[in-house]
Amino acid sequence: MLLYPAIRDLLDKVPSRYMLVNMVANRARKLSSEAEKEGEPLQDKAVSLAIREVASGALTMESAESGEQPEETEA
Repeated sequence: MLLYPAIRDLLDKVPSRYMLVNMVANRARKLSSEAEKEGEPLQDKAVSLAIREVASGALTMESAESGEQPEETEA
């Protein structure tokens, strides 16, 4: 089974696995809580959405550190 996006592709955008895990986990928690507040179910798992945001470049180290919302991207 191949994973998309590949870890090595994600690590090109984030300097370490530790930072990648932290960024994705924090963003996934935010996505989950926002969806719960709005009362709308997520189309995919929150972690998958957060990983896609990193892969597309919408979620960066700078935006994660400042708490900014990544730009919406169409899948």
